[in-house]
Amino acid sequence: MPHPCLPHPCPPVPQQRLVLAVRLIVLGGGLALAPGLTMAQAQAQEPPPAAASAGYDIPPGPLSQALTRFASEAGIDLVGAGQAAEGRLSAGLKGHYGIADGLAALLAGTGLEAFRQGDGSYGLRPAPAPAESATPPGGPGQARPPSSETSLAPVTVTASGLTTPVTEGSRSYTTGATSTATKMSLSIRETPQSVTVVTRQRIDDQAMTNIVDAVRYTPGLFASNTDGVGRPNITARGFSASVMYEGFTSAWSSFLPSSQANLALFDRIEVVRGATGLAQGAGNPSAAINMVHKRPTHELKGSLTASVGSWDDYGLTADVGGPLNASGTVRARLVAAGQDAHTFRDVERHDHGLLYGVIEADVGPRTLVTAGAYRQTDYTNHFWYDLPISATGGHLGLPRSTFIGNDWEFAKNRVSTAFVTVEHSFASEWKLRLATLQTWRDLDLLGTATYRESANATGNDFYQSIWGGQYAYRHENYDVSAGGPFNLFGRRHQAIVGLTHQTLGVTNHNRDWTPSRIPGIDVFDHAPRATPMPVGQFTTTTRTATAQDSAYAAGQFQLAEDWRLLVGGRLDWYDYRDYNGSGSYKVPRNVTRYAALSYDFHRDHTVYTSYTDIFTPQTAKGIDGRILKPIVGENYELGVKGEYFGGALNATLAYFQINQTNRARVLDDQSTCPTFPETSCSEALGLVRTKGADFEVQGALTPNWQIGAGYTYADTRYVRDANVTRIGQRLTSSSNPQNLLKLMTMYRLTGNWDRWRVGGSLYWQSRLYATGTTAGISWRNEQDSYAVTDLIVGYRANPNLDFQLNVTNLFDRVYYRAVGYSTQWGTDVYGEPRKIKLTARLSF
Repeated sequence: MPHPCLPHPCPPVPQQRLVLAVRLIVLGGGLALAPGLTMAQAQAQEPPPAAASAGYDIPPGPLSQALTRFASEAGIDLVGAGQAAEGRLSAGLKGHYGIADGLAALLAGTGLEAFRQGDGSYGLRPAPAPAESATPPGGPGQARPPSSETSLAPVTVTASGLTTPVTEGSRSYTTGATSTATKMSLSIRETPQSVTVVTRQRIDDQAMTNIVDAVRYTPGLFASNTDGVGRPNITARGFSASVMYEGFTSAWSSFLPSSQANLALFDRIEVVRGATGLAQGAGNPSAAINMVHKRPTHELKGSLTASVGSWDDYGLTADVGGPLNASGTVRARLVAAGQDAHTFRDVERHDHGLLYGVIEADVGPRTLVTAGAYRQTDYTNHFWYDLPISATGGHLGLPRSTFIGNDWEFAKNRVSTAFVTVEHSFASEWKLRLATLQTWRDLDLLGTATYRESANATGNDFYQSIWGGQYAYRHENYDVSAGGPFNLFGRRHQAIVGLTHQTLGVTNHNRDWTPSRIPGIDVFDHAPRATPMPVGQFTTTTRTATAQDSAYAAGQFQLAEDWRLLVGGRLDWYDYRDYNGSGSYKVPRNVTRYAALSYDFHRDHTVYTSYTDIFTPQTAKGIDGRILKPIVGENYELGVKGEYFGGALNATLAYFQINQTNRARVLDDQSTCPTFPETSCSEALGLVRTKGADFEVQGALTPNWQIGAGYTYADTRYVRDANVTRIGQRLTSSSNPQNLLKLMTMYRLTGNWDRWRVGGSLYWQSRLYATGTTAGISWRNEQDSYAVTDLIVGYRANPNLDFQLNVTNLFDRVYYRAVGYSTQWGTDVYGEPRKIKLTARLSF
């Protein structure tokens, strides 16, 4: 069974050291220490590593994994091993070794050497060129370590040697490296922005099934349902977030029911909060959510997972992978999943299907080719608005099970995706990567929204508006990049350069419906099966296409022993074409900038400051008849990061400010403006600003205790706007809480109870509200702050069979996930009541 803290070293934690770490986290990553225990005292109380030799049996493979295992078994701290060892191989270690000799043997032929630091921990650095007659490390009675030739003998270069290590099988809530922020593989501590990694272990522990589940449990992210039950808008720091797959931006939209990615096919989710223009190009200064697919395993492994939950929620997942040939140079994996579920709302139902296959091959000792594809189908009969609000702007108080829809409504979503990557590692440790990801998405919709007859109506006269059509998305992504380390002025740095081409084609087949509305809806006594299905007739077809070509470069420079400078830039050419109208426009040569400075003021802590921006094209035109310059989102961040127990635990405390400038303001005087058929004259004057703070802890407190916790405060307000009454007001006050607190923990019992694990989570958010005026009367619709608690209990019957019980909303809290913002159009959406889900997993 793998060590619970892999892939990070997690040595036994003395009580004094655990107390010290907790105090450092609480006080903001080491800015202050609690009275009664100084840093020097805490370190002095830690026992030094034992000098006696011990037996090891570490198999050949990626150097980072071998070092992690050695550090764990030897009970030492090995700092920075994940980054330094990336892309290198080890022939393993077998026999009895002392700590120094064991590290030397593992590092033989890798170009690295270990050294002991003043605080007792170990670090890695480039090794001097060895003399030809040098005797390999080792001593009497010890196994002779492998020579340089032996350490390079394996002909396979594993995926983890070329890309960010996978999280599956690590049993960890954190990871050693991410690449979403800068496209360079950096540890969380080295990344100068707020970063969260939702690992495979955490996905399984919290029984997450789709991307909205992951958003709910990820610090700083919020899933707003003001556009409808099945049309979530993911926000962060006051703006809509971007969803990415394998580093490529997807066509996520809250207007249409986007496919909610099935998490059965993903290894992890990397989330970077703030502007991410260096990685994605056009977007908002909010967050990038990068979904990373599962990869084939090097050994034959498989699992069959079945689940059953409240409201007839049934799921089944089969997952098998392993080598296809005797040498293991060709590996494959197949994942199939299905879900058939009803919900707490009467009549509402969901069906989901997934088939995913991926294959990877070692083409020579330094080249890895990966190709994968999947087909996902999703169906629901409830995706548009939910419950209207009262004429006086309050909740109607309808039961949570209320379904104000029709059983013939549907949203059929079909997604096909294929991706290919070719990665080649040179002797210089530079890597060339070619990647493409292609997506085909088809939507077929028919839904209703329940509206009040007029804005000033004071009664309960409602009707249903009918809308639907067919929509096709074709997304193509290509990227070529080269990156790796280099030496300059006696120090080691790293850099990456690349080119990206992305296109998105959208075809809409619009429909008219007969009837187009259903009058006389009684929301207090609605019959979902009483109204016949309307008849649709195709009317028009509209087409748009977006192309974005980009060139990017970034570098991390080691200015001094403890100082790092990260700089980057991106050049984008953006082209939007409207084939049925006059809305086409271009954004030529937009420059995106990234700069950050980091200082390691302690062996476990780094302080950083960063600036990055991102652009959002807009269609407004100025007095000269030209499209206004893009909206620019600028992210300023200052923070402290902590990395504890060799990277098994990461903590971040950050203050951020986001300015979104160049927002279009319609000119008060239109008399001198040219006549445009589609818009008025505007000027780039608007400004929205977000101020806030992030605090997060993720990883292992002990080998058996994982934690993921985060608190976010974000206040977004208008600073300049065409409507002067908005200045100083909050942006989208009805859909974004100012405060979010998310806590998740899992503890694996020991001794006679070592088959059991217990855990839970807490979700808390501050109030949501909307204000307005109806018939001259001001109103406020509000959901007060609330907390929802979940419970997890797991039992491992034997090494191959595991059971888990998840109870969400344990205390059955009644709350609204969204509050209606209009007495005529707005919608209330209830949160899910208490739900029980039992999962059984058979592994082999």
